[in-house]
Amino acid sequence: MASPSSHLPATPKILLRSSPSNPIFLASNRSLLFGDASSLSRRQRRHRAAALRGVGARGWSSAFVKAVLDVNRQGAALRPSEVKQRRPDDRPRVASLSDIISERGACGVGFIANLKNEPSHKIVMDALTALSCMEHRGGCGADNDSGDGAGVMTSVPWQLYDNWAVKQGLAPLDRSKTGVGMVFLPKDEKFTKEAKSVITTIFLEEGLEVIGWRPVPVNTSIVGYYAKEAMPSIQQVFVKVSKEENADDIERELYICRKLIERAPKSEEWKDDVYFCSLSNKTIVYKGMLRSEVLGQFYLDLQNELYESPFAIYHRRYSTNTSPRWPLAQPMRLLGHNGEINTIQGNLNWMQSREATLKSPVWRGRENEIRPFGNPKASDSANLDSAAELLLRSGRSPAEALMVLVPEAYKNHPTLMIKYPEVVDFYDYYKGQMEAWDGPALLLFSDGRTVGACLDRNGLRPARYWRTVDDIVYVASEVGVLPMDESKIIMKGRLGPGMMITVDLQSGQVYENTDVKKSVASAYPYGNWLRENMRNMKPGNFLSSVVMDNETILRHQQAFGYSSEDVQMVIETMASQGKEPTFCMGDDIPLAVISRKPHMLYDYFKQRFAQVTNPAIDPLREGLVMSLEVNIGKRRNILEVGPENASQVFLSSPVLNEGELESLMKDPNLQAQILSTYFDIRKGLDGSLEKALQRLCEAADEAVRDGCQLLVLSDRSEELEPTRPAIPVLLAVGAVHQHLIQNGLRMSASIVADTAQCFSTHHFACLIGYGASAVCPYLALETCRQWRLSTKAVSLMRTGKMPTVTIEQAQRNFCKAVKSGLLKILSKMGISLLSSYCGAQIFEIYGLGQEIVDIAFCGSVSKIGGLTLDELARETLSFWVKAFSEDTAKRLENFGFIQFRPGGEYHGNNPEMSKLLHKAVRQKSENAYSIYQQHLANRPVNVLRDLLEIKSDRAPIPIGKVESAASIVQRFCTGGMSLGAISRETHEAIAIAMNRLGGKSNSGEGGEDPVRWSPLTDVVDGYSPTLPHLKGLQNGDTATSAIKQVASGRFGVTPTFLVNADQLEIKIAQGAKPGEGGQLPGKKLIYDLHQVNPKAKVSVKLVAEAGIGTVASGVAKGNADIIQISGHDGGTGASPISSIKHAGGPWELGLTETNQTLIQNGLRERVILRVDGGFKSGIDVLMAAAMGADEYGFGSVAMIATGCVMARICHTNNCPVGVASQREELRARFPGVPGDLVNYFLYVAEEVRGVLAQLGYEKLDDIIGRTDLLKPRHISLTKTQHLDLSYLLSSVGLPKWSSTEIRNQDVHTNGPILDEIILSDPEISNAIENEKEVHKTVKIYNVDRAVCGRIAGVIAKKYGDVGFAGQLNLIFTGSAGQSFACFLTPGMKIRLVGEANDYVGKGMAGGELVVTPVDDTGFCPEDATIVGNTCLYGATGGQIFVRGKAGERFAVRNSLVEAVVEGTGDHCCEYMTGGCVVVLGKVGRNVAAGMTGGLAYILDEDDTLIPKVNKEIVKIQRVNAPAGQMQLKSLIEAHVEKTGSSKGAAILREWEVYLPLFWQIVPPSEEDTPEACTEFERIAAKRGMTLQSA
Repeated sequence: MASPSSHLPATPKILLRSSPSNPIFLASNRSLLFGDASSLSRRQRRHRAAALRGVGARGWSSAFVKAVLDVNRQGAALRPSEVKQRRPDDRPRVASLSDIISERGACGVGFIANLKNEPSHKIVMDALTALSCMEHRGGCGADNDSGDGAGVMTSVPWQLYDNWAVKQGLAPLDRSKTGVGMVFLPKDEKFTKEAKSVITTIFLEEGLEVIGWRPVPVNTSIVGYYAKEAMPSIQQVFVKVSKEENADDIERELYICRKLIERAPKSEEWKDDVYFCSLSNKTIVYKGMLRSEVLGQFYLDLQNELYESPFAIYHRRYSTNTSPRWPLAQPMRLLGHNGEINTIQGNLNWMQSREATLKSPVWRGRENEIRPFGNPKASDSANLDSAAELLLRSGRSPAEALMVLVPEAYKNHPTLMIKYPEVVDFYDYYKGQMEAWDGPALLLFSDGRTVGACLDRNGLRPARYWRTVDDIVYVASEVGVLPMDESKIIMKGRLGPGMMITVDLQSGQVYENTDVKKSVASAYPYGNWLRENMRNMKPGNFLSSVVMDNETILRHQQAFGYSSEDVQMVIETMASQGKEPTFCMGDDIPLAVISRKPHMLYDYFKQRFAQVTNPAIDPLREGLVMSLEVNIGKRRNILEVGPENASQVFLSSPVLNEGELESLMKDPNLQAQILSTYFDIRKGLDGSLEKALQRLCEAADEAVRDGCQLLVLSDRSEELEPTRPAIPVLLAVGAVHQHLIQNGLRMSASIVADTAQCFSTHHFACLIGYGASAVCPYLALETCRQWRLSTKAVSLMRTGKMPTVTIEQAQRNFCKAVKSGLLKILSKMGISLLSSYCGAQIFEIYGLGQEIVDIAFCGSVSKIGGLTLDELARETLSFWVKAFSEDTAKRLENFGFIQFRPGGEYHGNNPEMSKLLHKAVRQKSENAYSIYQQHLANRPVNVLRDLLEIKSDRAPIPIGKVESAASIVQRFCTGGMSLGAISRETHEAIAIAMNRLGGKSNSGEGGEDPVRWSPLTDVVDGYSPTLPHLKGLQNGDTATSAIKQVASGRFGVTPTFLVNADQLEIKIAQGAKPGEGGQLPGKKLIYDLHQVNPKAKVSVKLVAEAGIGTVASGVAKGNADIIQISGHDGGTGASPISSIKHAGGPWELGLTETNQTLIQNGLRERVILRVDGGFKSGIDVLMAAAMGADEYGFGSVAMIATGCVMARICHTNNCPVGVASQREELRARFPGVPGDLVNYFLYVAEEVRGVLAQLGYEKLDDIIGRTDLLKPRHISLTKTQHLDLSYLLSSVGLPKWSSTEIRNQDVHTNGPILDEIILSDPEISNAIENEKEVHKTVKIYNVDRAVCGRIAGVIAKKYGDVGFAGQLNLIFTGSAGQSFACFLTPGMKIRLVGEANDYVGKGMAGGELVVTPVDDTGFCPEDATIVGNTCLYGATGGQIFVRGKAGERFAVRNSLVEAVVEGTGDHCCEYMTGGCVVVLGKVGRNVAAGMTGGLAYILDEDDTLIPKVNKEIVKIQRVNAPAGQMQLKSLIEAHVEKTGSSKGAAILREWEVYLPLFWQIVPPSEEDTPEACTEFERIAAKRGMTLQSA
């Protein structure tokens, strides 16, 4: 391959490149700058794609093409169980999760608007240029030419259409009354005709005149292969609305027509192939399934000089979805949306429930004709768009519609509360009317009169804006998308969390955040309405004595399914400590449906969580955006504004005690009704539960129709009766919720559960997720009271072994634990508000049949089927009878669900298994290993794969012909366990064993000691002075982990650590706690890691859940080399019990879905699939292979092989054999030697060989992905015979390459990059090689991402983190792409003259970074945002000086950097552990959350800082210590010297005036340092030490 610099004119000092606005550049250098999946030219790419396909384009299976065309296909083919029974009007009843999860995305967006409202062609061209500078934000299909979608929205280009009309012999168009529709029609000509006649008929029936149809001129030669297969016929229709005068009425009429066309009966063949991109008198949308750079070449109109507009919104889609479709490209009709709506299923359900109540005079009684308002088959963006459009067409402004749908985090907001109380009132009023559409999102919108943008409450998507002297405003998700003359820019800013900016095209005004909101909120007296009608529930007192006697309590606990573990480990822990209990070693009991023990209904549900593209929220440190508030009562017509809408009861949380429930019952407006939830089995069990549910739903229906606004579903009764068991409360809540939705009554009443069967956070989450607004857990509270009065608790408190709590405190603690647990569960899914989580059904079901799902959990995914209603009734009864039988013990049974115990539930990792395994590996006895195998073969059914066996139609072959064990073990890996979770001995023994075998161990998070990187040469008798704590060593052993993990915490991640890895694993919000942890999007990280270490394959770890195929496709498009699928049963570290038990799914389903989705998208060859979770033997390996995995991970079992005895006390640091403890005396007991683990893996490999020989196959390659070899075993399960494993057995074909070819392919590259061009300069390479100094100036564009990362990697590889003595002085000019100056090492002095995007200085370990604007700017530098969000993420050293402001999360997880910046957004210094940050300007809210080290100095000129600081950890003081004053002054002096900052210079000039305006933020660890402690010298002298030694 030619060297990357060969195409450049080389000059000695300056590196030139043609600019993005130069068309030649776009054609020839495109693949060079937009690093592509393969390499240099288009031509080479085509060859490679053809090679992949084997036979050119025709090689794609027709099945695939059909899948792209068939709008109803979701990822995998629809299984019969998923084809729901439709109502006659063909409306889906409830949003189905499987429809929704296959539509997800992260995109690039922006708008350009001319304030003088002057249309020009230049604005359209600029939008297209900006789009092509976003190419790296988009995804490309397997053909690398079909984009996920791009588009523009502009005002209607009348001149262009007039020109067409004249040529057609038509009169010029009447601009005030003509509507233009942009329509996607069926491809087939016959169907196009039929569709056009249906459309025309409807327009005529509505009294519109159809002026004509215009085929839109397109150039199809540039469309990618997949996109062409799915390409519609694209036409425009022109209609005249003569009967309406008012512009709004004209738009409404066009909206009604479009809705009628969507609903019109159409023939089966093309019913899903008609789509209106837009139909309006004001705006038009041109979009398609195209890469953004070709949008303008595809639509010839966009190149036409007559196409003029005063504004343009542009959008580039990155769908992590499987097969993108033309209609899903954006902008939509009103919005361009970058982000995800995590609550979409709930939003759709609630929108559907509203259909019955929405009325407005503007519709003149035609409301019925514009339903439905949502479509579960469309994307989240499309649904948000249709909700916004409904509000807009009903008379709201675009800004108001978005304030209602996507409210900001207005609670405890210092600015709003004090200055804009009316805005708070507005949000409070609507909070009870509309649940927020929650999730990370940047929204751009326009109705043709206003153009605007707003950001969600978390601000997790970037948005920057700027305005020029010639009155043009730009908003974009990135800076540098257009070449700009900086001297013409008069304003630069960014949207912070929840902020909005609008441009009124008619008046030419720009309204920034609070102006917009104030004007919207002042329209009505919302505050008065709230004060007069909203009732705030006062916290009720907890009961101070028990209500039942001990025997009654016990009987209730037995009847409702409590076990002694639930009471002792869960409820009592929560009551005594006020937090959820933690446990360890994963979840190794069978799924509820295959267990032999009875389970509560909740155990069949697993929580879903956000992964990779979509960061979780941090409930601990960013709790200010979260809320558990709920409103109870009727939700009236949202289209009408009035005081009666505010008539609701406000609760601060959904957890009620008895007193609070009583006060709700007494509220006269609510007219509460209690519905008792019992079923009667006197006439027999079969059918009894179903009848009871029908009766319950009818009673609810009747109550609501009679005016009841609060349904209390209660299982309290005076006396429990043996023949009247309680309906599982989750089933009751779900059934009533679904029934009311389907009957249009759901908005009229709230549901509250008053139940005995609810005590863990997961139970609360399930009840709320399926429709309850609040829960009163009366038996759990009674259990807390009983515990507090028990002799055991009293004596523990008396002896001081447990903190003393009163009976009220115990209950308060329990509720507190539930609330923080709920926040944790919401945050895992990236949801901030409980009101949006309510009814959002964010769960998957494992083990309930379709009958139950349709009654109570409609729309949730239940892939494997399971229990019928009668079988569920039987399980419920098995608990109930325990309360009445004579032989039941007088105490609660222990089912052994959490801890292993003889006679309890079966645990996969049990003492007997570990004994047998220890014997086999320590004695190196094959016989002992076969006894271990036998033990596993005879175990009860424990996991899904136990229900399958491998059968072959071939004759056995001699074992000598099968691939060697040495070759098989190379596919084995061990789990990522951090050095904090297991001892150093275990960690190193595992690594040495894997290196001997040629497998891979994993560093876990937290870095790695460099002493482990070189092979041992000093071993004598198995001992080495280098690693003195290990035994059984050999010369040549290496303790390095081949896989180095980059986790959310990012501690210990330095450039040297990264360049010394063979593989880098990204773990975000995963591991022992799926969905918890790091706030950073994973896809961005793939690029950065390839950048710093081009030789390491990058893997991304995902946890199995429905929709994982979608996420995996996005990760594969993001250029990952390996995707690891983990099962819910893995995980070794300590984490909350509810996370261990209730998050994630079985890897068998996750692996199957991932493998099949990737094959369908032609992406399977690009990635290695690795799977882990509960692996114990060769059979597990073969099962995983047949389901499509290339590599196999062993976690817990590897620890057992090195000595773990499954004591299950890892989370206490008391491990008896020193495997999972940091205590020296325990670590000394560590029994393991690397040889034990080597023996284990060789036995597993030999077992694999034996089975392959019996099956008649020579190598693993031959059975990977062969699901046809899997056959169901005929096993009778205790609970049901209705499990459906067809999904695991299905197949969509095999990849084009063998597994070995996939594993041996080269590391994916970032393509040609700027760093390579710089490194190829002889002066630079000489300076690195010989530690010299060099100066260079380089031009940089926003498409150059992670610049300096590759250079830093080269230096770190050669010199380590601090060894480089040379100096590279690099000046960059222009707009830098994301992650600029990441992973810098000492000796790099980087200066950027211009501006930068997000993640500046990420992971920097040293050196110096200066960012300053160009000399001659039209704006004031200290007021302008110059770098983006999340700068210095996880940085470990160096200095940075920024002349201008930064975005959100500045210096998050910074551990040593010194930084000076002139203003920041929210969450500054979050989780900071060291270093020093100086801010010479304003900061956002939540400063210093989780900050445990380092210092911050913040200038507070208008006395607004104090309420913005998170005071949980840090204290705030003036800068009084002389050393602190010196530190501050010298950093400002350096800042002025390096950046020329006028703000800094002014401060130094009047130092005496400014010094008292600075606050110093001090975490406890820094309180005694000279910089923070005024008394330092006196205290030091007292201790008898001098200042110097300190």
